[in-house]
Amino acid sequence: MLRVLFTALTIPAAPVQAPSPELLATAVQGAPVLFVLPASRDGAAEAFARWRPATSARNWTLAVLRAELSPSDTTVRLIESVWEGLAQQSRPAAERVYLVGEGAGATAVFYAVSRRPDLWAAAAAIGGNPRLAIETNRLFAANTTLVPVLWLPSAGDPLAEEMRARLASAGYRLADPPKAEMTARELLDWLGEHRSEPFPSRIDCETGEPAFARCYWATMTRLDFSLRNDALPSSRVPPGSGASLALGGFGFDPSAPGPGVLVGWLPENYRGPLKLGDRIVAVGGREIADARGYLEFMERQAEERSAAVMILREGRRIRVETRIVLPRREEVQTARLQAEYLPETRELFVITRGVAALRMNLPAFWTPCRVNWNGTEAGAAEKAGCWQLEEGMPARPCPQ
Repeated sequence: MLRVLFTALTIPAAPVQAPSPELLATAVQGAPVLFVLPASRDGAAEAFARWRPATSARNWTLAVLRAELSPSDTTVRLIESVWEGLAQQSRPAAERVYLVGEGAGATAVFYAVSRRPDLWAAAAAIGGNPRLAIETNRLFAANTTLVPVLWLPSAGDPLAEEMRARLASAGYRLADPPKAEMTARELLDWLGEHRSEPFPSRIDCETGEPAFARCYWATMTRLDFSLRNDALPSSRVPPGSGASLALGGFGFDPSAPGPGVLVGWLPENYRGPLKLGDRIVAVGGREIADARGYLEFMERQAEERSAAVMILREGRRIRVETRIVLPRREEVQTARLQAEYLPETRELFVITRGVAALRMNLPAFWTPCRVNWNGTEAGAAEKAGCWQLEEGMPARPCPQ
């Protein structure tokens, strides 16, 4: 399996000029940026120390988020907040900003790229697994069109091939690994080969949440899911059943051997019946051999029901009454936007589904240009700047 190899070095882990308490950072003016999502808040300093030699050798800014992470909008908003502060301080090379995640942070990478693809030139997920990100029902392959994601799964991860196939079948842009084992420097070499464009000529984004409706130089400002367009199907990575036990959130290594599922992580202030080191060895009368067996069992659950769970704790089996619950899927309806600028004819073609209005920030070297929206001429954008499109109206400058 793929992995990243680090050379053991003793490096001070203190933050340098960190613009936020949630961030450990070494800010280099105008430099490329490596933004790291660590496996845990407590592991942020250690991650900072491991990545600092490789980034210092390249004179890159290193930014390590110091927080508990999950594939969620909360994590993405935190990334946006600390990134804004860092960007104001160091004025980075905007076309060379890279995202890396480890463990739980790796899982969050898949989600963050889908929610805010415009921030990153490329991303890498080290270990972790995209399953939880997929189960959010908010992983859209279209949003990775311009952001290659390199996934280096943990050795022996029993879900790796299945998850890779699920992402690939939806069109999620997983990059081909360059080699079986990569050092930190080699990973930075791979990331550094990629550049983002401030005005890519072709863009493609999907969302069901207006707060994440930005698509590079275009923003969907009003969503209307009644506006259908069969030419733009959903690019959602389809989730599984999403079934879970109502025991409160807990984490485990899907490649860990049995017996049962070893509880390896519990959230802060957890008040449920589990303890670190517990093993869930049976659910609803069904013996659970290992973590893979648990995942397969939960994937087959199609309805909510009461279930007794047997927990192995310090050699004793403890019975806990709970329920198998199914997720309440969010963002079932989505909007999608595709746009392409053709320099030969100076035309801008916009295709949307579920979008009643949008804004476009156009560069000077594209204008003047004719605008076509869903097959209908929508006037012309005569000069650079913000232009808005609204259903039934021609393109016009945004109000000041």
